[in-house]
Amino acid sequence: MKTVFINTLLALAESDERIYLVVGDVGFGLVEPFAQRFPSRFLNAGVAEQNMTAIAAGLAMCGKVVFTYSIANFPTLRCLEQIRNDVCYHNADVKIVSVGGGLGYGALGISHHATEDIAVMRALPRMTVVVPGDPIEAGFATRALVDHPGPAYLRLGTRGEQPVHKADLSFRLGEAIRVREQGMITLIATGTMLYNATLAAEHLGRQGIQARVLSMHTVKPLDTEAVLTSARETDAIFTVEEHSILGGLGSAVAETLAEAGVHVRFKRLGISSAFTDLVGDQEYLKHAYSLSVDGVVDQITACLDSWAVRAADGKYCVNASTA
Repeated sequence: MKTVFINTLLALAESDERIYLVVGDVGFGLVEPFAQRFPSRFLNAGVAEQNMTAIAAGLAMCGKVVFTYSIANFPTLRCLEQIRNDVCYHNADVKIVSVGGGLGYGALGISHHATEDIAVMRALPRMTVVVPGDPIEAGFATRALVDHPGPAYLRLGTRGEQPVHKADLSFRLGEAIRVREQGMITLIATGTMLYNATLAAEHLGRQGIQARVLSMHTVKPLDTEAVLTSARETDAIFTVEEHSILGGLGSAVAETLAEAGVHVRFKRLGISSAFTDLVGDQEYLKHAYSLSVDGVVDQITACLDSWAVRAADGKYCVNASTA
C-alpha cells in the first residue's frame, strides 16, 4: 500500500503544486523520488512529530494540501494535541498518513502496535478516517483525499498486501464496496483484514455459509445505508478489523445499528482492549488474535453454532427475529 500511496502522490504532485509531503524521519527508500522531484515541497521534520504536524497545519493555512507520514502510532498518538488543536480546530487541509496500521510493526512491540488509532481519529471533529483494504483502494483513496477539503487520516498497511479488487474500481469516500454480493451473513471489513475476510467468506461458502463481504474503506463518515441494508437482507453481521474492538469499525457499526433500532445478530472481530506481551511479525500476531483466515472462520462458525440451528441439509439457519 505504501508504495502505491507514494507513487500516486508523486503523480498527482506533477500537476498540483499545492501538494506537500512532510515526514518524521522515516520512509527512506520510499519517499526519495518525491524529495528529489519536488525538493521545495518536501520536508523531513525529524523525530519530532508534534513539530511535523504543526508545520503541516501552517502550510495548509497558506493554501497547501499537506501529507504527513510516519510509522504506526507516531503521526497520530504522539502528536494528538497538535492534530486536535492545530489541524482539526482550524479545519486545515492536512492528511495524516500512518504506515503499519494495526500489527504491521508487531516485531517492535506494543510501542509500534497501532491498535487504538482509528478510535482516536474517529473521535476528532472534522476528521475523515480512511482505511483502504488493498493497494488498489490505497491509490484511489490518495487521489480522493487530495480533492477532499479538511483533515483526514489515511491508515496504510506495511508491505506485501494482496490486491482484492481489479484496477477499474469504483471508489468514493464514504461509500462501502461490495466485494461479494449475496449471503446469509455479512462480513464488514476494513484495512488489511479485507483480504482475510474475503478468503474467510470463501471457506465459509464451502461449509454452506454464504457470506456477503463489504469493504468499509471509510470508517468516518461511515456508509450507514450499506450497514442497514445488510442488516435487512442478511441474518447476521460480523465486523473484521486489525484494531481494538473498542472505538473502531465495530463500534461504528454497532452505533449505527443501535440508533436505527435494528435487531440483527452482530459480533465484532478484532483485538481485545488489552496490552500484550506478544512480539512477532504481523502474520504471527494475526494468528494469535484469531484474525488469520482460519481464526476468522472459527470465530464466525462458533457464533453461528451458538445462535443457529442446522437445517436438514446441514446448512445454517439463523433466526434473526430472536436477536
